[in-house]
Amino acid sequence: MSQTIRQIMRDKQLASLGDAYVNFVYSLALTNLKGYPQGTKVSDRILAQAFKQSGLRDQLGTRVTKKELANASESLLAEAYRKNRLTVEESVRVISQYPEDPTAGLTDLLKLAAERLRGAQSASLVDKERS
Repeated sequence: MSQTIRQIMRDKQLASLGDAYVNFVYSLALTNLKGYPQGTKVSDRILAQAFKQSGLRDQLGTRVTKKELANASESLLAEAYRKNRLTVEESVRVISQYPEDPTAGLTDLLKLAAERLRGAQSASLVDKERS
C-alpha cells in the first residue's frame, strides 16, 4: 500500500535515511561549486525553513517542532529518491543553483520531490481504477 505525503513526512525511518541523503547531495553541490571536496551537514534550522518556504507546512498539522519539520524534509527527499522520482544528480543541480542560499535550493528541491511523489500517487490511483 502506498503512503500518503503526510505519512511519508512523519516516517522517522525515512527521516534517518533522508538525513544521510540531504547531507550527501548538499556536500556534493558544495564540492562542485568550490572545486574541492566538502563534507558538511545541513542544519535542522535550514531544513525547517526550507520546508516552511516550500508550502508543505500546512500538511503536518499544528504544534510541530523545528526538528519535526526538518525530519519531514528529510523523509520526503529520501522517499522521492527511493521511488526513483528524484536523482542524486538532479538534487545536486537544484541545490547548486543557489550557491549562497542553501535554504532556497532545498526549498526548490522539496517542491520538486513533493510534486513528483504526488504525481506518482495520482498515477497509481488511476491505474487502480482501471483494474
